[in-house]
Amino acid sequence: MGKELFTNIPSKVKNLVDDVRIGKIGLPDLQRPFVWKDNKVRDLFDSMLRGYPIGYVMLWESPADYEEKKSSIGENKKIYEEPKELVIDGQQRLTALVAAMYGVKVRDKSYCEREIKISYNPLTREFAVWTTAIDRDQEWVTKISDVFLAKENNSFTKFRRGYINGLNDARAKKGEAELTDAELDLIEDNLNDLLGLEDFSLPTLEISDNADEQDVADIFVRVNSGGQNLNENNFIQTLISVYEKEVHDKITKFCQESRIPKDGTSYNHIMEVDPQHLVRMAVGVGFHRARLKYAYMLLRGKNLETGKYSEETRTQNLTIFKDALEEVMNLNNWHAFLNCVSSAGYVSNKIIASSNAVVFSYVLYLLGKLEYKVDSVRLNKIISKWFFMSAITYFYTGSTESEVERQFADLRNVHTADEFIEYLEKTISSRFTDDYFKLTLPNELNTSSAISPAWYGYIASQIVLNNPMLFSTSTLTTYLLPGASGTKNAVDKHHIFPKNYLTQIGYTTDRDRNQVANFTYLDYVTNIDISDDAPEIYIGRYKDKLGDEYNKHCENHALPKDFETMDYMEFLSERRNLMAQIIKMAYMRL
Repeated sequence: MGKELFTNIPSKVKNLVDDVRIGKIGLPDLQRPFVWKDNKVRDLFDSMLRGYPIGYVMLWESPADYEEKKSSIGENKKIYEEPKELVIDGQQRLTALVAAMYGVKVRDKSYCEREIKISYNPLTREFAVWTTAIDRDQEWVTKISDVFLAKENNSFTKFRRGYINGLNDARAKKGEAELTDAELDLIEDNLNDLLGLEDFSLPTLEISDNADEQDVADIFVRVNSGGQNLNENNFIQTLISVYEKEVHDKITKFCQESRIPKDGTSYNHIMEVDPQHLVRMAVGVGFHRARLKYAYMLLRGKNLETGKYSEETRTQNLTIFKDALEEVMNLNNWHAFLNCVSSAGYVSNKIIASSNAVVFSYVLYLLGKLEYKVDSVRLNKIISKWFFMSAITYFYTGSTESEVERQFADLRNVHTADEFIEYLEKTISSRFTDDYFKLTLPNELNTSSAISPAWYGYIASQIVLNNPMLFSTSTLTTYLLPGASGTKNAVDKHHIFPKNYLTQIGYTTDRDRNQVANFTYLDYVTNIDISDDAPEIYIGRYKDKLGDEYNKHCENHALPKDFETMDYMEFLSERRNLMAQIIKMAYMRL
């Protein structure tokens, strides 16, 4: 039997919650998005009241390396300026307890603060997620935090009396009798049972501070008692949020502002930034590494060349990480790069299949600017071409970290701006071959998947080429940006061979009817006009309406000559080839 790295410590809910509130236990989920739904928090309290087990909590004693670091979690001033223990497993569970019992606010997915309101009915012993209807019902205690805070403030008797008086008043208004003695006893018993949840057992495992970050990271990734998938990124964010609060706050601010439209912030139409994106970017720019496992090694002071740890190396690595993060979050850099993405036709997150393409293309942009000193004109052009290629060819999907590690290895032999440009051009050319456009890409367009990088690449190509939408004078760009649609879609993805028409002629599966080669974007008016008409019917109308312009529209939108009379499967095959050529044409334009 191997030596255990942990100690089993019997704990009560109040012990753990109080340690979080005074700062002894570092709980990062109070500062980053809380992913549990409120009904899951309700179920947690219901399980406790019924006496069901609710899992365990795993803590890690603060490593000796971090004894000098000062940090506090949450908004209130803490007795402990430095957490003595870090929650490795059970973060969501413990956050739910702290937030619901004592009114500590959490952050939602948009990084906005919110309160978790769990209501309680002392007559029925029921928990519920707060609603306005419950708020008006005097039988319910609106927030259980009111009960726990009343006890803490030595005002529980006053709270209970107020609840009873309010319920009696409500009954009197309805012409009902006051609470009976039995009901009064029931209310007192059930409120006491609620307060008794502070003494609920929550087994705690404490990992020794002798365990190194490799052991703890492995434990962190493997355990999953809270129902959330834990990974290396979670572990890194946990370390940063507890031991580098200033860095964590900057990351949180950048992520929050990327979601809220406002000038002079990180807001954009391409991607809502998460902390893991920024960590990946900073490690890539600062250390030329892609695998997240290197991040916590570096931040713990490991020299990746010698494999040795030291306080000096940790200080140096942290400085490099912080400096790289400053460049990553520099708004001039960020928005200049996003302009490159838009120039490649990707003006909206609706047509970006992989956030990794954004993350690692930005790393290349920063390396080109900061290390290779590529002038802005050439840098913007090559990064636009690079993003176009990487988004369409799945360059950053699959074994992304391995692919990027190989790229970083290649770049060690690149020393000048010209060599950097040449390297990227060569890589693009190796992907965008004649066979790719003639064979591979048409085959990748043979799909009905709603998320298709090849289809998104075709849409981006229409934007690069500035083609008006089919049978319209408007371009697609305007309609893909936020704010263009109002309450109705201003632009629709429409079947060229309408779905109902295909059903009538024998194509009954969505796999056939929803082929991406059967789609095009139409403005709202054109979409309504075409409706479910057979191609032969609606095309006749548009030939008459557009005259000489009709053939140009077909050419711009990869529609074969006389497609309306073609066999459907023949049409799909021919259009895939033409769509691939549209993408090639857009690449040549870039």
